[in-house]
Amino acid sequence: MAAVWGRLLRRGFSSARQLSAAAGGEEHQASRMWKILSFVVAIPGVSVCMLNCYLKAQQHAHERTEFVAYEHLRIRSKPFPWGDGTHSLFHNSHANPLPTGYEDAGEH
Repeated sequence: MAAVWGRLLRRGFSSARQLSAAAGGEEHQASRMWKILSFVVAIPGVSVCMLNCYLKAQQHAHERTEFVAYEHLRIRSKPFPWGDGTHSLFHNSHANPLPTGYEDAGEH
């Protein structure tokens, strides 16, 4: 039984060595192909996607959703331990409304 396993293992390792030795010449061509694809396809593709995201962000930069005072949102059972107690730690007055509405509602 050990002899059979030994033969199978030797055949497996020798064929793996032959395959890896044969791939040595093709390895350079494959890496060259991926390098060309990276510069010709990937970098321009990422650039186009970034430009698209930037233009979409500029288009929607000044829009803000209308405030609706839903009962289940912005519940304050106790005040926050910083500031005046109504603003969250990372509060953005333009994007995050208080329980009563946006702070700068009269400005827009």
